Amino acid sequence: MTAIAERVPETATVATTPSASPPRRAWLIAAGIPTAATALHASYYGSWIVDDAGLSFAYARSLATGAGPVLQPGGEAVEGYSNPAWVAILAIGRLLGLFDRGALFGLSDVVLYPKAVALVCCFGIFTAMFAAAQVFVRRPLLVTVVAGTLTAAIPSFTIWTTSGLENALFALAVTGIAAVLVRAAVHQRLADTRTALIVGSLAALAALSRPDGIIYAAAFPIAIAVTANRYGIRAAARSCLTALAAFAAPTGLYLLWRWFTFGDYLPNTARAKEQGMPSLSDLARAWDVAEYLGLTATFIAIAIVGAAVWRGAIDRVAVAMLGIPLGLAFTALVVLRPDWMEQLRFATPIWPLAALAVVACTTGLLSTLSLRGCVVTVVVIVVAGASLINQFTMWQRLFLANPTVGVCNVAQTHGYRLNGYADIFRLRDASLLAVDGGGTGLTSRMRFVDLSGLADQRIARYWHDDDMAGLRDHVFDDVRPTFVKLFALWFELDRLDLAGDPRFARDYLLLYSGVPGSGEWIRRDAIPDPRTLARARVWGNTTWQQTEARYPGGQPPRWWCGAALRPTPFSDGVPAPSPVRGN
Repeated sequence: MTAIAERVPETATVATTPSASPPRRAWLIAAGIPTAATALHASYYGSWIVDDAGLSFAYARSLATGAGPVLQPGGEAVEGYSNPAWVAILAIGRLLGLFDRGALFGLSDVVLYPKAVALVCCFGIFTAMFAAAQVFVRRPLLVTVVAGTLTAAIPSFTIWTTSGLENALFALAVTGIAAVLVRAAVHQRLADTRTALIVGSLAALAALSRPDGIIYAAAFPIAIAVTANRYGIRAAARSCLTALAAFAAPTGLYLLWRWFTFGDYLPNTARAKEQGMPSLSDLARAWDVAEYLGLTATFIAIAIVGAAVWRGAIDRVAVAMLGIPLGLAFTALVVLRPDWMEQLRFATPIWPLAALAVVACTTGLLSTLSLRGCVVTVVVIVVAGASLINQFTMWQRLFLANPTVGVCNVAQTHGYRLNGYADIFRLRDASLLAVDGGGTGLTSRMRFVDLSGLADQRIARYWHDDDMAGLRDHVFDDVRPTFVKLFALWFELDRLDLAGDPRFARDYLLLYSGVPGSGEWIRRDAIPDPRTLARARVWGNTTWQQTEARYPGGQPPRWWCGAALRPTPFSDGVPAPSPVRGN
């Protein structure tokens, strides 16, 4: 790789001379305003917590209560999560009485705690942006506030950082890497031991937040290679080894624990999602980011960055350091198997890094242009801004109209609802085959069998091997679940074709079906008499209509699930009162 040897022209250097250490008030303003903007934007989506986060919540509960790494107490130890660092934060919150205990300030701590932690991480993200901006732009406070607020305005960023998942923590680690690289490179301290230790440790945090975070172990060696002319070979090699050691120590320990606990070197979720090697066609996935932002704004942003770098209006080394984790984030987006969830869930680290690069380059470019050039550039920026507003408004409305399934919704439709069926049929020891294991794992009284394989090692292997016939045999011959719940919009429904197997009609009777492909079934041998079956069907239809009425499209999702998500107690012959408000 060619080392960056160009020097910023003197005029640009004057424009970007690092300022003195800013007062604490400047740091608070720089990070506080974008964080407040993120919180305000997040309020637009109400109390929504994605159901996938419920998997992490359930594992955190089990770990904190001593049940071990299981989805449900007494279940098989399966790594049905891919974010151990986030699960640890949730478990600590439970131990401290801040999470999964009840209500805080009138709101369930299942909603409040992960969102509060996410906003703390967002404050850290914007602080890292300010730390980077301080060493290579003239007005770091202004640049950070603008870039941070722009980041907060991106629906993808705010939706997923406050979803209950690990996105905010992950983006904090990646943005932290960028800030350390920028500051160290500008001050020519990149090969220092302290720099290597910090970057390696942040890369480890990224890897323990998401499996694709392992790619950021390459950030430091790439940065050293890019600036190779500044350091001797020995110093460069020593610092790379130091960064690698800082990365390998925590990740290596976790890998050993994974192997001895679960017997696998990959998280079970990677098996279930059939993650494989990328192909050339996967490169087109990077185009999704351009389409999300809109082609007009994307091309204008690229042109501004290119012009600023070409004219020497910005410190090229600093831009290169920002570009390293940004490029790795795009690489991870391309490599990962496409996600069924909308709003670019895996793109979270891209947004703050790209926003900082574009805004910094814009201010640098404007400082070198004539009055006429500035006017033209401002007009172009206004056009880009109008395009972004249009795009962001569209994505917000689309999400509100059809939000990704939430943990409260699943707790109602899978947990409490199926518990009610078990009460009607007087089944104390029953099992449930379904997907959407978050709300189910937190509230189901039955043994949950995860048809998606995320929390079931054997089923995950069938998905990984693309053995649908074997999976159907496993379900009907080995699992023999008491209840089956299928969802028409589950993207693997047709591929598996469970309901199309003759054994399904032989062994199961329908309880309720709202739309073709969706439904709830019970094993024939679990039905005591036709009258009980008829009563269960009437109850199922009535309660489903009540549930549907709680989720009108186009409105911020509300939290109907009470203070805590817990399994309802067994009630012989009559469904136990649901914790859902309004029942």
